[in-house]
Amino acid sequence: MNKDYSGALPEAWRNISAVFSALGDEHRQRILLSFEPDERLNVGQIAGISTLARSTVSHHLKVLREADVLIAEREGKEIYFRVNKAFLREAFGKVSTYFDRVL
Repeated sequence: MNKDYSGALPEAWRNISAVFSALGDEHRQRILLSFEPDERLNVGQIAGISTLARSTVSHHLKVLREADVLIAEREGKEIYFRVNKAFLREAFGKVSTYFDRVL
C-alpha cells in the first residue's frame, strides 16, 4: 500500500483531478465530443447543436476552459474554443503511466 497519497494529491495529478471533475458532467462530455479534429467552435455554434440554453453552454465552456480541457481564443468580439490536445495527451499519459505501473 502506498501511503504517500493518503493526504494531498501529488502536484502532477492536481490538473488531472480538474480534468476528471470537468468531464464528470455528461453535458461537458457532449460538448467535448462535438469538436471535430482541429476545429474551433464558438458558444453559439455549440448551443446550436445542444439542448442547453446558451448561458448554460457558456457555463460549461468556462468549466472546461478552467480545467484546461479547452483553449479559448478571442477573435474580434467572438471567443472560439478548441480542444487542448497537448494538455490532454500529457494528462492522460500520466494516468496511463500510473495504470501501467499498478495494474
